[in-house]
Amino acid sequence: MTAISRFWANFLSYIFHPLFISSYVMAFLIFVHPVAFADFDRQLKFFRFLNIVFCNIFLPAFAVFLLWRLKFIQSIFLRTEKERIIPYLIAMIFYWWTWDVFKNLADIPEMAIHFLLGSFLAICGAWFCYIWFKISMHAIAMGSALMFFFLFTFSDDYASGLYLSIVLLATGLVCTARLIVSDHSTFQIWFGLFIGLLSQWVAWQF
Repeated sequence: MTAISRFWANFLSYIFHPLFISSYVMAFLIFVHPVAFADFDRQLKFFRFLNIVFCNIFLPAFAVFLLWRLKFIQSIFLRTEKERIIPYLIAMIFYWWTWDVFKNLADIPEMAIHFLLGSFLAICGAWFCYIWFKISMHAIAMGSALMFFFLFTFSDDYASGLYLSIVLLATGLVCTARLIVSDHSTFQIWFGLFIGLLSQWVAWQF
């Protein structure tokens, strides 16, 4: 594998880090979708998005940093299955908290609540898998986003196939990148995608 290929694979892995995906999707719903958050003024939109970033990115990342500094884990990159169990459990709590808060706020669109529930279920699926075997969290996160946009495309009056195509392309690129620069097997990538797809489908049923 060439150095250029590895560079781009690492770049995609960081840009599409699993912690970022829920914020990307919510940014789309809040700032791009024409009516999902139409009743919110600019300041409230920004505040809601900041809630997502704080609870779904900053707090889980800070928890990993603290675990590393306290020597409960050996690396902030969580390279082993054992190291990932506690951080993922902490992330589950924050993702559940985000979903619970948003579903009790006024005027939050159902599709956003469905997505946040699906993100929480995806973390749960990853946590259960890591008890027995390693799985790709990147694939889970991208599978979750892909299923959300698939369901969104066929149920929303303002949906566009362009959005689904972009997410499908991103999913393929990220999963390929993980095969290049990580030690994940093909099974771990495909099973991660399945968990992500399933989590959003289940969330949509509610």
